[in-house]
Amino acid sequence: MKFNSDIDIDLADRQQLMNMLDVIPASQLRDGKLIKHNTGVYPTQIPVDPFSGCASLDYQIAEQRGYIKLDLLNVHVYRQVRSEEHLIELMRDPDWARLYDPEICQQLVHINNHYETLLKMPEPVDSIPRLAMFLAVIRPAKRHLIGRPWSEVAKTIWDKPMDGGYYFKRSHSVSYAQLVVVNLNLLCEQV
Repeated sequence: MKFNSDIDIDLADRQQLMNMLDVIPASQLRDGKLIKHNTGVYPTQIPVDPFSGCASLDYQIAEQRGYIKLDLLNVHVYRQVRSEEHLIELMRDPDWARLYDPEICQQLVHINNHYETLLKMPEPVDSIPRLAMFLAVIRPAKRHLIGRPWSEVAKTIWDKPMDGGYYFKRSHSVSYAQLVVVNLNLLCEQV
């Protein structure tokens, strides 16, 4: 049985964890050359290029062969979180109207450059499911859904595009939506 995975771990400081782990940096094929992957690491043994110290397989080939890659991502928002209790507090429903303040919106992770698109949606973004759909709508493969009601967007937003265009899976969108909520609550805390 082959295990295909897409495991992303958001961290306030990626390097802190990297200093404690014995992992092999992932590689990716770009312009016919194998280069170091920006965030991917292998927590298990994988063939290693002796010159680069990175995996000798492109991460997509490695996944096909059953290797499990973790993407360890720096997320600056988490640097402002003081404790686990503070994080739980920040995960509560925000004042959704603040999302429509252009100065606040511009500071939000994943949304900052999409204020005008936010205004094009005929119904408000006022819940995590709607925010997740909005984050998916602004990806190239789903932009045709901009300006449509949420009930219509919900019918196809999570479908994989036939042309292979860039889109968000539901799991990524929901987790990113929660991150935006944390970011929004942090910004409101500072006001």
